[in-house]
Amino acid sequence: MKFDVLVEVRLRAGISDPQGATIEKALPVLGFESVSGVRAGKAFRLTVEAPDIVEGRLVVEDLCRRLLTNPVIEDSIVTLEAQTDPAKASS
Repeated sequence: MKFDVLVEVRLRAGISDPQGATIEKALPVLGFESVSGVRAGKAFRLTVEAPDIVEGRLVVEDLCRRLLTNPVIEDSIVTLEAQTDPAKASS
């Protein structure tokens, strides 16, 4: 099976976020007074092939630990969605 994957990488709670702070300071000047709590992060979209969603998640979580995140200061949220076969969906 193939899965569409979204990995959201965020700084852990308590870790300084200068990029988010800079964006938040600029918001009132741009007319966004009601927006607060800005935290910057990264997002990765990819496709993984695995026998099932459990194995797919294990592969992506290993990828996060080994390459996509700094586990000392970042957490990741992994979302997997099975790709649908257009040929099967139309029948």
